[in-house]
Formats: sequence, C-alpha cells, structure tokens
Amino acid sequence: MSISEIILVFDYVGTFAFAISGALSAARKHFDLFGGIFLGFVTAIGGGTLRDMMLNAPVAWLHNIMYFYIVLIAVILTFLFHNVIEKYSKTLFLFDTIGISIFTIIGLQKGLALDIHPILAVMMGVLTAVFGGIVRDMMCVDIPLIFRKEIYATACLVGGCFYLLLLWLGCNDFISVLVPSIIIFIVRTLSVVKNWSLPKF
Repeated sequence: MSISEIILVFDYVGTFAFAISGALSAARKHFDLFGGIFLGFVTAIGGGTLRDMMLNAPVAWLHNIMYFYIVLIAVILTFLFHNVIEKYSKTLFLFDTIGISIFTIIGLQKGLALDIHPILAVMMGVLTAVFGGIVRDMMCVDIPLIFRKEIYATACLVGGCFYLLLLWLGCNDFISVLVPSIIIFIVRTLSVVKNWSLPKF
C-alpha cells in the first residue's frame, strides 16, 4: 500500500469518527434523522472544506462520493445504536479526539503539498481538525470545545510540530503520519484525564 493510499484510509477513518461525533451531538439534542445526517456531514467535512477553499484547491468530498457514503453509514449506525453507544460516557470524546488526531496531519500535508510556509501549514492542519467541531457545537448551541478550558487545538499544534520535526529528520512517510497522530490523541486525552488547561484571560 502506497503512502497516498494510507493517507486516504486515514482520511476515511477521520471522516467516520467525526461523523459519529456529529451524530452523537444530534442524538443528545434530539434532532431527527435528517438533522443528524446534516450535522454529521458538517462535522466531518467542515474543516476540510474551509481548508480547501482557502488554499484554492479542489474540495475533496466533491470529487469522491465515498466521503458521503462514509458519513451516511456513520450517522445511520449512530441513529440505530446511539442508546448502546451512549452507555460509554466518553464516546463523543473518543471519536472527536480520533478525528482531530487524523485531520490535523492530513490538513498539514495538504498545505505543504501546495507550497505554503510550514508554520502556516501547521495552522491549516489545526483549522482542518477543529472547524467541523466548532460548527457542530454552535449548531447544537454549545460552547465550542476549542473555547473551553480543555487543551484541544493546542494538542493539534503539538502534533503538527512533531510532524515537521519527523519530516526534517527524514523519517518515512508512514511514521511521519502515525506518530504525530498518536501524540495528538495522547496529549488531548491526558489533558482531560489530568485536567490540564492553558492560562485564562
């Protein structure tokens, strides 16, 4: 499997995870099925869509119907089994964290591929990771996670910087994608478990 195929699989996994997090939010707010599909779709593709528009690049999901199918399957599964899923109190957190871990690196890579400055590419990765969740929370009339005390976007920033470091060290593509994604997941998880937060204004 080539690195482009691996990245595409990662992208599908992130899309599935974010679609479930959107659908779970819809279930908690008692949306109907259409509302759940819409919220799942916006959560899953919102960050990538904004990124692609800002980079003047083709919007990925408009050129690959698989993204639509993945979101639809994720939402329907959540609609059918959300009572089972909700028994695990951290389910939304888990899928949201998987989503940001993957999407940060994918967004960063796309920025680098289009020759923007590495620092700005990291910011593009963070944007890809968090924007869908911001829209999800705003549509559910919740304070977006990025604005709460928990470390959220900062975890994406740390992972993005590690990606650039591994790239500079000449690590192979698979390691350069996998390790920063795991770092984001760990930092985000530990920040919740250990109650880490950034200083407040």
